[in-house]
Amino acid sequence: MLKYLLEKEFKQIVRNTFLSKMMVILPIMTIVVFPYVTSQEVTDVKVCIVDNDRSQASQRLAQKVEASGCFSVAGYEPTYGKAMKGIEEGSAASSAAKRALLVAACSADIVLEIPRGFAKSRGRGEEPQVTVAANSVNGVRGGLGSQYLSAVIAAFAAEEGGSEARAAQGMAAGAGPATLYRYNPTLDYKVFMVPGLIAVLITLLCCALTALNIVGEKEAGTIEQINVTPVPKSLFILAKLMPNWAIGLLSLSFGVAFAWAVHGISPLQGLPSIVLFSAVYILVASAMGMVISNYSDTMQQAMFLMFFFLILMMLTCGLFTPIESMPEWAQKITTLNPMRYFTRAMRLAYLRGSSPAELARELMWLGGFAVVLNAWAVASYKKSN
Repeated sequence: MLKYLLEKEFKQIVRNTFLSKMMVILPIMTIVVFPYVTSQEVTDVKVCIVDNDRSQASQRLAQKVEASGCFSVAGYEPTYGKAMKGIEEGSAASSAAKRALLVAACSADIVLEIPRGFAKSRGRGEEPQVTVAANSVNGVRGGLGSQYLSAVIAAFAAEEGGSEARAAQGMAAGAGPATLYRYNPTLDYKVFMVPGLIAVLITLLCCALTALNIVGEKEAGTIEQINVTPVPKSLFILAKLMPNWAIGLLSLSFGVAFAWAVHGISPLQGLPSIVLFSAVYILVASAMGMVISNYSDTMQQAMFLMFFFLILMMLTCGLFTPIESMPEWAQKITTLNPMRYFTRAMRLAYLRGSSPAELARELMWLGGFAVVLNAWAVASYKKSN
């Protein structure tokens, strides 16, 4: 009997041209496009410079800021007040000559004020106070931009000789701890995001496919033909799960292939963990879709419930915000989110090459969710004549 149910499901999938298109389009959008549009890397930060010193040293600092690659000089202002007015009013005047010292109010994200006597203070071995004022309406851009600029200023101070007092103590200018970045040496944000986006891809496809498939049969009336037969509920649910499981693994292969071809990100020795966790998580996501469909009578109800839970899961799985940075009550809520454990397992398997044994805790949680949700799907499905 299972053979005929599976034959029916696969025939429905083959006849559904929309599904075959989505199996290709969704991985492309999720893995190829989303890493760029969701990037939190800050580039092209506009800096307005107030050079009160107008010395060679202040000009070298301005040149270093512009040459850093993260900043572009929006213009120069004669006073700090005018520069701040440009930020507050957002005026869009631009400089015709980048080295012109007096320009109409410039629109910028950050104001860099170089104090009067900057070069003389450095000549005496002092560290003059350079002011950095950031427009924090966009907190991420303003905060990270000011941190980047502070790092550029510190590097300039080290290159220019740093503090005479430190030099007298035998410390080389610019000396500091050597930082080694493990698992993501270039600190590429896409390397961090892509494994999590593969989790999003599998969740979207498997959950939506199951939920809309069953509700679609309800609206078409074809599910009544199954309900009047002696097919057990567990067998019916299994017949719905198996095709989705195959489609989920196929979408995983697409996601891994696109991540390698476009971003150069490969799972290396973590591939066994990725396949194992994906196989278990597909059962979880598909069971969620079945539970949603069991409580929905129309396509609109199913879509509303599905996207409500999907958005909630994505926001609390640690995809964009570290779970450790959330309030304590929110961290407790995330323990009920299966996507949290799958996202973490995917990142560790991708970046660190963790084995299933090292991820045993996450595997136990996902296995528990799979058992509970599938049992719920069987229990909540109602066969009505």
